[in-house]
Amino acid sequence: MRTLRVASIFALLLATSACASTTRIGDLLAQPGRYDGRTVQVEGTVVRGAGLLGSGAYEIEDGSGSIVVIAQGQGVPPQGARTKAKGTFQSVFSLMGRSIAAIVQPQGGRND
Repeated sequence: MRTLRVASIFALLLATSACASTTRIGDLLAQPGRYDGRTVQVEGTVVRGAGLLGSGAYEIEDGSGSIVVIAQGQGVPPQGARTKAKGTFQSVFSLMGRSIAAIVQPQGGRND
């Protein structure tokens, strides 16, 4: 019985760790050094964007903050769309307690 319980807990942990976790934008901006250069995934609503010839950038907001997503070689979701974005977090600079950062999606990457 104990072996079955331990195996069940292990399987549950393995299944949940395989799922991509979503990071709050506010957490990224509050601790940019912790996430800089790391792959992150955010989820939110597109508030504005611009694209040209299959590439572009858009701003996504999740209620805790907003961040620019640079989409390389892929389209930009329309304003008001609910989307996920996964890419490399890049902290540009921090000034007077405010962090400026972006998520860079690789070419051929996609929004879920």
